[in-house]
Amino acid sequence: MSYTIAQAARRAGLTAHTLRYYDKEGLLPFVDRSPSGFRAFKESDFEWLSVITCLKSTGMPIRDIRQFIDWCVQGDSTLADRLAMFRRQKSIVEQQIS
Repeated sequence: MSYTIAQAARRAGLTAHTLRYYDKEGLLPFVDRSPSGFRAFKESDFEWLSVITCLKSTGMPIRDIRQFIDWCVQGDSTLADRLAMFRRQKSIVEQQIS
């Protein structure tokens, strides 16, 4: 089953505008397009949207989230880079808390 951008936005608890922005910023390279060019979200895309929302809620900049997604797409060879990014972000959040 595929979802329109409006349906995906409702299900993800985001706005269609936010999803378009994320797509424009390169955060949604996994989202398919219909033959007429409309975004067609699938079940697995909601897991990605969850990760993006989680990272955004920590205050991670869009450019870093885009880098994280690029690394994920590249595969396991980037695991060390992703771990280092998480550790940096954890340190930033801990500093903000204290």
